[in-house]
Amino acid sequence: MIKRMFFIILGGAFLLSASGCLVAESTYLKKVEEADGLTKELTELQVTHKKLLLENAALKTKLNRLNEDVAVLASDKKQLEGILRAKSDTLSKNISELRQQVAEIRVENSKLNDDISVLQKAREEKVKEVSGTYEQLLASMKNEIAQGQVTISELKGKLTVNLEAAILFDSGKADVKPEGLDILNKMVETLKNVSDKAIRIEGHTDVVQITGGLTRLFPTNWELSAARSINVTRFLQEQGIDPHNLSAAAFAEYKPVADNSTKEGRAKNRRIEITLVSKD
Repeated sequence: MIKRMFFIILGGAFLLSASGCLVAESTYLKKVEEADGLTKELTELQVTHKKLLLENAALKTKLNRLNEDVAVLASDKKQLEGILRAKSDTLSKNISELRQQVAEIRVENSKLNDDISVLQKAREEKVKEVSGTYEQLLASMKNEIAQGQVTISELKGKLTVNLEAAILFDSGKADVKPEGLDILNKMVETLKNVSDKAIRIEGHTDVVQITGGLTRLFPTNWELSAARSINVTRFLQEQGIDPHNLSAAAFAEYKPVADNSTKEGRAKNRRIEITLVSKD
């Protein structure tokens, strides 16, 4: 009986011991699992923390760069404002100077317009004078003009009286014949009134060269054309025309107005031209 009770008590104790071991083992496993979970969570948190630290550093770097850019932009803005102010001042000064120049130019243009008006009026007066001289010469020499011995032309204020040599000179001679003096006299009164123009007397010949005894007086047509123009010039001076307005020129055969191969052409080339030209 006693033995049975012993085994019963021993069995109970074993059961109680086994039961305690099972409870302890279960708690341990649970704690291990909890520890593993915490370890894993800690590892993940450490990785996340490290990543966040890197992101924070990158953000700080970016922030620093942005601050630097802002500082540079602020400096550039200040510099640009200074440049703009300087340019604005320069432009204002230039505008002021240009306005002054425009005002001066307007005054000058007004004066120039006045001068132009005066010159145009003076030119018109001179044209009238030349036209008046032209009309007077036409009237005084209408017979010679009708016979084709004299032509009078007016072009751009230049008046020219063309006289065939035959009405002034005998062939091969330079002295003005009496009939020629009468023709020249018809122009004297009109030419006396010419004061703003110079009176140039030109001698011209044809291409026929001087031969025989005349060569002693006129070796070439140069001498003949010069002698004729000088004699006409001297006569005009003797009639009271101011010698300061007179000049003589010789062109020989080198300024023809017609064909020297015909008799008519040669007659036209033998001539005296009295031209009103601008004074030097």
